[in-house]
Amino acid sequence: MAREPSRLFSVLMVLEFIPVLTLVATGEPQVPCYFLFGDSLVDSGNNNGLKTAAKANYTPYGIDFPQGVSGRFTNGRTYADIIGQFLGFPNFIPPYATITDKDISTGVNYGSASAGIRDESGSHMGDRFSFSRQLLNHEDITSRLSLVQRNKTFTNDYLKKCIYIVNIGTNDYINNYLMPNNYPTSQVYTIDQYAEVLIQQYSQQLMTLYGLGARKIAVFGLAQIGCTPTEIARFDTKGKPCVESINDAVKRFNDRLKPLIDGLNNDNSEARFTFINFTSIVPLQVTAILPIINVPCCQVREDGYCIPNSVPCLVRALSVFYDGLHPSDTANIAIATRSYKALSPMDASPYDISHLARL
Repeated sequence: MAREPSRLFSVLMVLEFIPVLTLVATGEPQVPCYFLFGDSLVDSGNNNGLKTAAKANYTPYGIDFPQGVSGRFTNGRTYADIIGQFLGFPNFIPPYATITDKDISTGVNYGSASAGIRDESGSHMGDRFSFSRQLLNHEDITSRLSLVQRNKTFTNDYLKKCIYIVNIGTNDYINNYLMPNNYPTSQVYTIDQYAEVLIQQYSQQLMTLYGLGARKIAVFGLAQIGCTPTEIARFDTKGKPCVESINDAVKRFNDRLKPLIDGLNNDNSEARFTFINFTSIVPLQVTAILPIINVPCCQVREDGYCIPNSVPCLVRALSVFYDGLHPSDTANIAIATRSYKALSPMDASPYDISHLARL
């Protein structure tokens, strides 16, 4: 009986989004291509060949994914996969690690688990493609695309019509600032100073992306990582359902992110940046009422990832977290749906992804 409130919440969450899912377009994709940047929330296999503990190329990951184990940190699709389906792409965007010239015209997934805005974030886990490295990889792809299309002017115009998703920054907290034994940042910066340093570097990186031809760029804020099962297990919640000090640190970053997006749009006439508010879309404070939703579906290691070959929960559609850090396919549907078509003015600003695609 203890799991019934969790099941009720999850069922209600899914039902809430069913009407919106009918808005998915059929026929030709709404934009010519789709590029994904970020961390394990969007990684679709780029870390599989790297020397790192941050990989998901084993069961029980992918248990509900059409192609099985792929390197995605969930039981099924990532929210970025689902947004791609909403945009009308018939196939999932392939990872940079395995992309061919034949496929690059529809987009590339550069996401890399444990990657951050700062190059050192996640380094204790092993190799990864930091956001700066992902931008270098994208520069390589744009050059290859110009060669394939044999017309640089056409390629430049082509890239301006595509959708770009960027979700990065979580590891700058989980796998950097919150690990004082591995990284010095918490001794060097206060919470406010660190948020400001991250935003300044992020601003430069987003302008690099803009300089590579991107115009329609959806930038995701950070989720309330103090409510993830792994961070709750690592830190004292002091009687609260979540680690409020972590959520407060993330809020300092998010509070600076929307003004950054507004400034980038104001300063660049062709820019169509938009802010996607993860905190509005996934209000994990609900754990105050239903704390059982913080239970991972799979058995987890100390780092929050699934134990290889372990048996996950049976009714995965009723889970919010698949492992200790990452959402289930069900939760990713919720994230993707409200990112694509906002249900609240707080979800996206100045426009949701469906609107972004039409610009």
